Amino acid sequence: MTTDSTRTDSRTTDPVTADPVTSDFVTSDPVTAAFLRESADTRSPLHTVLEEISLPPALAAAAGTRLLPRPLFAPQHAVDRAAADTARLFELITSLPQRLFDGDLQAYCRALGIDERTQKLITRLGGGAPPMYGRTDMSFDGSQFRLLEFNIASELGGIDRAGTIPRLWARAPGFTSFAAEHALAHLDTGRLIADTLRTAARPVTGGRTPVVALLEAPGGLAKFGAVWEAVAELMRDEGLDFRVGEVNAVRSRGNRITLDGTTVDLVLRCFSAEEILAEPDGEAMVEPLFTAHEQGTAVLWTPLESYLFSNKGALALLSRPHLRDRFSAEELALIDRVLPWTRSLPHQARTAAPDLFAQCLARQDELILKPRDQYGGSGVVAGWETPAREWRRALEAVDASGAVVQERALTRNEPVLDPATGRTENWRTVWSLFLTPEGHAGTYARALPAHAGAVVGMGADQRACTAGVFTYPDPSARATSTAGV
Repeated sequence: MTTDSTRTDSRTTDPVTADPVTSDFVTSDPVTAAFLRESADTRSPLHTVLEEISLPPALAAAAGTRLLPRPLFAPQHAVDRAAADTARLFELITSLPQRLFDGDLQAYCRALGIDERTQKLITRLGGGAPPMYGRTDMSFDGSQFRLLEFNIASELGGIDRAGTIPRLWARAPGFTSFAAEHALAHLDTGRLIADTLRTAARPVTGGRTPVVALLEAPGGLAKFGAVWEAVAELMRDEGLDFRVGEVNAVRSRGNRITLDGTTVDLVLRCFSAEEILAEPDGEAMVEPLFTAHEQGTAVLWTPLESYLFSNKGALALLSRPHLRDRFSAEELALIDRVLPWTRSLPHQARTAAPDLFAQCLARQDELILKPRDQYGGSGVVAGWETPAREWRRALEAVDASGAVVQERALTRNEPVLDPATGRTENWRTVWSLFLTPEGHAGTYARALPAHAGAVVGMGADQRACTAGVFTYPDPSARATSTAGV
């Protein structure tokens, strides 16, 4: 996600496991090389451009000063392909119950370690595929993005910065000529998300400006209110009537729902199934939202059905070799291109899956262990950072909900010049792409010094920073365009 120490990061895996294997070059990216070269020159406007950037008030309150001293750059074609690939992967993931289990949701949930009470809650609206809305967390080796985790959810971190930070860079006088020279571009995430919410609410509003209520779990605003106020600040700037509250404050009025006396058209769900089930009356608390959604008097965005597919075990189902005959050759090529080797590790794997357990021991330096139903880096163990005895103990300690083991993915070094000290050091990054029903809605990144641990997240490590992301045209495409002018 985007902010310091936020649970939205944790629920949507925003302190994300980055699987850091760094390449041995300084940088192979031409725009990065140009930026570093120019910003190192004390006479260049780029040297002091960071001083020209001020975050909006609510975002500054939530994010502090943890902004990477430079943007990240990637070829437009690589980002476009990653967005198209993950949109297609969303379709594959949400087809798994039908494709692999003949539509039997109970069998699908058992395969993912989802218990009966959780299944009942998250399938309350029928158990169908949710709308395509989420954030992919990816590694980038300089030419290709690979998927680490797919946050199919609405409690997404980073919306407040994915478009805002590059926009602030682009407007900084010291950066404008560099941006023009390299034809840099970025998407306006705030506008695109606001448009998505307007469209989703249209069956209720008929086209008028919707009242949107971002709802946290009970007690959530005491700790995370600043995070969501930054999102609210952005959405209000985009013209939405945007409120922030907690789900237990919702009331029914006739066939409508209200927050603090105001009728709500769309609920932006920022509470998790786990949080609702932790409340003694959790199911009853959210029932008015389900009822309003069914009756068409309010939209729940997104429904809790998202949890059927954000479970990390879904990625393991895509990766299992004995299920490959369920996918076409084109689909298999997509899976192999985007998804690192991923397997589900069951409870008591030493006896329940002895071959996989032995493989995990033998490939320790290549694998990372992630609990299937936990977030925020909780329970994550990177084999390459762990003594052999502790790695074995972690594999044996997997609980009844299970875990996944995933092959570490190659990620490009990102050299960063500290303008205050003049020192350059390599950072490791996780790139996040937002997806809506309309398509790609922007990109941002989190970064951590390369010598730090495997979990890259604002809440997991105070050294982590947020980075704005720009794309640039493929050099051959630019040359063709220029030749035609």
